[in-house]
Amino acid sequence: MGCSSCGSRESSGMGCGSSSGKVCSKASTCSSYKLNVFDWLSDIELPHGQEQFDVVEVRFKNSRKEYFKNAEKLSINIGDTIAVEASPGHDIGIVSLTGELVKKQLRKIKLAFDSPEIKKIYRQAKKTDIEKWIEAQKLEVDTMYKARTIAIELGLEMKISDVEYQGDKTKAIFYYTAEARVDFRELIKRLADEFKIRIEMKQIGVRQEASRLGGIGSCGRELCCSTWLTDFRSVSTSAARYQQLSLNPQKLAGQCGKLKCCLNYELDSYADALKAFPDTGIVLETEKGSAVFRKMDIFKNLMWYSYKHEIIQFVEIKLDRVNEIIALNKKGKKPADLVEFVEEQRKIQAEPEYSNVVGQDSLTRFDKPKNSGNKKRKHKNKNRHNKPNSGAK
Repeated sequence: MGCSSCGSRESSGMGCGSSSGKVCSKASTCSSYKLNVFDWLSDIELPHGQEQFDVVEVRFKNSRKEYFKNAEKLSINIGDTIAVEASPGHDIGIVSLTGELVKKQLRKIKLAFDSPEIKKIYRQAKKTDIEKWIEAQKLEVDTMYKARTIAIELGLEMKISDVEYQGDKTKAIFYYTAEARVDFRELIKRLADEFKIRIEMKQIGVRQEASRLGGIGSCGRELCCSTWLTDFRSVSTSAARYQQLSLNPQKLAGQCGKLKCCLNYELDSYADALKAFPDTGIVLETEKGSAVFRKMDIFKNLMWYSYKHEIIQFVEIKLDRVNEIIALNKKGKKPADLVEFVEEQRKIQAEPEYSNVVGQDSLTRFDKPKNSGNKKRKHKNKNRHNKPNSGAK
């Protein structure tokens, strides 16, 4: 079966891969290869006498990654399918990162190099290991549907979103989301009797659920949390207010139901730009009347005001002109009208100098009738040939 994302070779059940124990060359760019990390230290040689770091990063189903110690000094490269220590038994995964860059990843998640949480690598996966692993993955969808049915029968307010079998088919992890605490002791007994395996329940948040399952966002691209985003920072409605976005939950919420993570991407730029703008609650006093703030364009340095007695009519003013009016008001002075500042601004702007020499920007240039002189000339020549010769007998 080919990969559903890039259609290359045979799938090992985790996106790009093959039953031979290697992943294909497209695995680094394939969308099913989630949270991939580019090894920018791969071309740099280690100092003389220094051994390669013996901890490797292993990828399992969806976005789950763990770190394992290569205690036996096996020859392991990125893309190899290996058997690793599990509790109990062993699991099968694909090596996603090796070398010095693994140190950076461990520091990022604050995990010590000699931590007991780092388990061992057993061996390169054998053909029998991979066959059993693929058989286990084929059971995951049916197992998830049956588990959902049992949870509904027991009246549990929870959603089982994913099931992941261990590589040796002795254990399955059930990922679920729930708004409140769930007593699933009876559920575990029913699942163990049904599937004859060891059951582990793991509660995740809605953002982690979206990261595991993936999907397409409103921007048309794959979800950031399932492709490259690893830390879920809190997002508040103030981020939308800073960027002058309408507080529409349908547009601001992602597939997880929470505010979109991308609202934080440009927030710092907007916050820096807003430092130059005055408080929007300041009322501009003129001889014509008081003007209140309506809207702004942050990156064009434009602000719109309207008089209290003319709410519909907006006046566009440059930022420096607004600050000038505020400075005059503080001195007790009032300009005659806001329009004066607009007219001065228009006078400063120079008109573009160009001349339409060939008429290329005329919208009606194709509507002009074709020259009829050629038709008249052709018509005369035709009549001349068809006219009978008067001198002929």
